[in-house]
Amino acid sequence: MLLTDIHVGKQVRIINTNQMDELVNRRLLDLGIMEGSIVKIKRILPLKGPIAIEAKGQLIGIRHREAKMIQVENA
Repeated sequence: MLLTDIHVGKQVRIINTNQMDELVNRRLLDLGIMEGSIVKIKRILPLKGPIAIEAKGQLIGIRHREAKMIQVENA
């Protein structure tokens, strides 16, 4: 399942980020978001806009094209 498949309010665990661009992956690591992290979908903007996720008490926006490369499972 991909991060873009999840509905607002649902919590999921990140299981794979290997398909992401190395720079974006490094940025998420700097924010403490990595494989095994639990995130909650806070908002999905229309027209394939960014997805706002909450992780470790911080709100982060991720582009739709990068969110499509993050594999998740139910937490």
